[in-house]
Order: sequence, then structure tokens, then C-alpha cells
Amino acid sequence: MSKEEAVFVGSIDQGTSSTRFIIYDRLARPVGSHQVEFTQFYPEAGWVEHDPMEILESVRVCIAKAVDKATADGYNVDSGLKAIGLTNQRETTLLWSKSTGCPLYNAIVWMDVRTSSICRKLEKELSGGRTHFVEVCGLPISTYFSALKLLWLMENVDAVKEAVKAGDALFGTIDTWLIWNLTGGLAGGIHVTDISNASRTMLMNLKTLNWDKPTLETLGIPAEILPKIVSNSELIGKISKGWAVTDVPISGCLGDQHAAMVGQACRKGEAKSTYGTGAFILLNTGEEIIQSKHGLLTTVAFKLGPKAPANYALEGSIAIAGAAVQWLRDSLGIISSASEIEKLASEVESTGGVYFVPAFNGLFAPWWRDDARGVCIGITRFTSKAHIARAVLESMCFQVKDVLDSMHKDAGEKGEVKNEKGEFLLRVDGGATVNNLLMQIQGDLLGSPVLRPADIETTALGAAYAAGLAVGIWTEDEIFASEEKVKSATIFSPKLGEELRKKRVESWCKAVSRTFDLADLSL
Repeated sequence: MSKEEAVFVGSIDQGTSSTRFIIYDRLARPVGSHQVEFTQFYPEAGWVEHDPMEILESVRVCIAKAVDKATADGYNVDSGLKAIGLTNQRETTLLWSKSTGCPLYNAIVWMDVRTSSICRKLEKELSGGRTHFVEVCGLPISTYFSALKLLWLMENVDAVKEAVKAGDALFGTIDTWLIWNLTGGLAGGIHVTDISNASRTMLMNLKTLNWDKPTLETLGIPAEILPKIVSNSELIGKISKGWAVTDVPISGCLGDQHAAMVGQACRKGEAKSTYGTGAFILLNTGEEIIQSKHGLLTTVAFKLGPKAPANYALEGSIAIAGAAVQWLRDSLGIISSASEIEKLASEVESTGGVYFVPAFNGLFAPWWRDDARGVCIGITRFTSKAHIARAVLESMCFQVKDVLDSMHKDAGEKGEVKNEKGEFLLRVDGGATVNNLLMQIQGDLLGSPVLRPADIETTALGAAYAAGLAVGIWTEDEIFASEEKVKSATIFSPKLGEELRKKRVESWCKAVSRTFDLADLSL
């Protein structure tokens, strides 16, 4: 098939710090892309916000530039683009006016911890304490989830209070905001979210896959402001006039970590870890809902069609992964670019006894301590910036190991797929995985192989797959042909001895315990 006759699927990948639009051909090869970074605002310690209008503009620019690039290379995208998928940062929460289309406040980002006092209040008031809603939604009461951010907005922002009272408020995560605007906004925009993003609000019932009325009543959240829940792969609506592409169906939508699972072709018993600003490890548990006893979340993995069965997952979320590298670069000046950390950390063979725990905004899974703060311990006169750089890389890998250990306990032997050697393979993706040293450290600390696919941008690919599946570009068998993906992957096998691994893990756990109960230090 010539470039002029080719079939394409577009993928909007909206992350915590940037937006990308990637155009894929029928063989899932990128033929055009563009990326735009946007601003993170920190109004107070622990608060993180985005400007929803800036995010919207970043999508507009990315679509136009990616189409221009593909067209300049001879691809007839205008006639060949058959569907668009969307993937987004989850839990980030905003409300806007349905009469003006304007945000009522900045988007409150997933890692924001301003809702700590609301969490403590609910824990005291509700009979089940922190785990009151776990059986229904799979999530503990935590600053992480959208419902708590929504409560804060309803309690603290006058414009939100007034709009909710007047019936003029629309709630959504970033996927909802973008789809509403892409499909017309004030002129008939569609108010929806997908099942994966809905599962992260704390408001969706995992069994019924609908908003849970008792939860809404308990929290005092009006159902009218919530979007309709759809599957991850179905015709949602068409791009309206005013965009670089028009009349193209939006037929795929997933939260970023769920999209990565599809992009990694994770079947039941397989797990992936995405290394971005944070790190997110998900284990597909198939059609079974497993309630964690070891600090993990129970969530939807994906539901690839309105009539398709839902796959569920155990998830461990790590707040700070790549963000710690950005901190070394932007706040300490130890490196001038993120890519420099591998070379610097390689200058030493170990951390020299230094352990770094990046609990900048508390710790997520499996600890769930919002009173934790970052520590760097074991420092001696011998310690250099290379040791600290290596300790930062190790901190990502130790946190991933903590989560995987919990998954192994929850899922058991039957819940995991192993290769012919009896090894559990961790599939990895995300920008940080280009760092070979990081991947080798991960394999060493896990004591099992790490598999890095040829294409590490699996989040955008997963959204494209979901969109293409809905319009008949791909079949599920083609998407989940994981054997082919394994053949082209790079595998990092462990080289560290078991005894040394155990000692290192014990030291890490000791360092983690030093982070607890430090939130008052800033006062």
C-alpha cells in the first residue's frame, strides 16, 4: 500500500507534563508526531495544578503539527486517518461551566496532597475508616483520587459552589475535558469518561461498572455533574469543526497506565511497569477482582468494547520516579539534563551505602503514608554526587520491587504467568527505560528479568490500538500477539547475588521507615 493509500490511527497522549499526538499506520509504526510541554503550578507546598486551557491548546498544536509532519513526508493523513484514541494522566480533576465552557478552577493534579485534612476527617467519621470504600471501588481514602479533589473544590472554591448549585457544573478528569471540547464543547460536546479513568475516581462500583449511588450520597456529590461511563474501545463521538482534523471518530479512551497495558499486550497474569514522572505497576488479573491485603489498589485493567468482558488489575502507584531525576536537574543542579544521570551514576559501582527515598509528597503503594517526606541517608565524607545519582536510580527500582512483592503475595502462584525457565517477566515502558543502567538495576533488585520492548512509547500505542480495534483496523489477536513483541525486546537479566540482594532490600526498608511522620518538619 502506498503512502497515499495508507490507513492511519491517531493517538493523543496527554501526560503529567506534556502532550503528544502520534499518527500510526496499519503496522503500528509512527509516521508523524509532535510533543508540547505545559506548565506545572505549585501554589503552595504539596499543591500541584495545571491550566486546563493550556492543556487544550497543547492538544490543538500537537494534532496540527503531527499532521503537517506526516503530510510533508508524503502520507495522505487527511483522507487516511480513520480513528483517534486518547490517553491521559489519571485522577487529575477539574470542573467547568457548561454554559461558558470555561474552567471553574485550575486542574488539581493527581500527586497534589491538599486534601489530607479531608482524608483524615472522612477516616474518623466513616465506619470503615481509611478502607471504607475499598470493597466497592478498590481504593482507600487517599489524596490520590479524584473524589477527594472534587470535595475540596466544592468546599473551597466559590465559583464551583455556585455552579454546582445552579446546575451549571461539569466534572471530569482530563479525558472528559478533552473529549467534551474535541466533540464540540458548547455546541454539543459529549460529556463522557471511560471505565479506566472512572475506576480511579473512588466513585465507580467495580462490579456494576457504574457510578455508585451510596458512595455519592455518603460524600455529598451530585450525580448530575458526573460524565457517562463508556468502554475503552467504542465510537464515542467525532472531532468537530475548528480542529486540524474533523469528522474523525474518537473511538478509544484509556487512562495512561491502562493504555500501557494494552500497548504491552498484557494478558491475564502478566505485569508492566511504566516509568514516567511517577511509576505505575499493573498486574492483569483477568475477569477476577482481587482485593489486596498488601497495600495495592484494585482497578479496571481495560474493557475493549461495550460488550467485551472487563479485565481487572492489581496496581501499585509510585508518586515520584522520573520526577526525582528532574529534581536533581532543576532543584540541585547535579545534572544539566535528565539523560546525564546514567553516565554520572555509572562512575561508581554502588551507592556507597547511600539510600534515597523520594517521599516528596508522601508515599503511595504499598506504604500509603502521606506524612512521609523525602530522606537521603547513609551519607559520609566519601559520598559524591555520583553516589547520590545512583541512589536516585535505585530508589525507583526499590519502589517497583516493593510493589511487585506485594503483587506476588496477593495474586499467588496461579495469578502469574512465568516463562519456560520459571521466571516472571516484568514488561517496562516509559521515557526513563532508555536508561540501560536503570533497567539493569531493576533486574538485579527484582532477581528476575526485565523486558523492554522495541517501542517504549506503549501508552500512546495502547490508545491507538483501542481506537483502531473499535473501527476494524486491528483485531484483538493482532494486538495481543505478545510473542512477537518479546522477540524484538531487550531483556535485562539479574546479575546480583541473592544474599547481597536481601541485604540491600533490608537497608532500603530501614531507609523507608525513616521517612514516616515527618510532615510537620515544614512548620
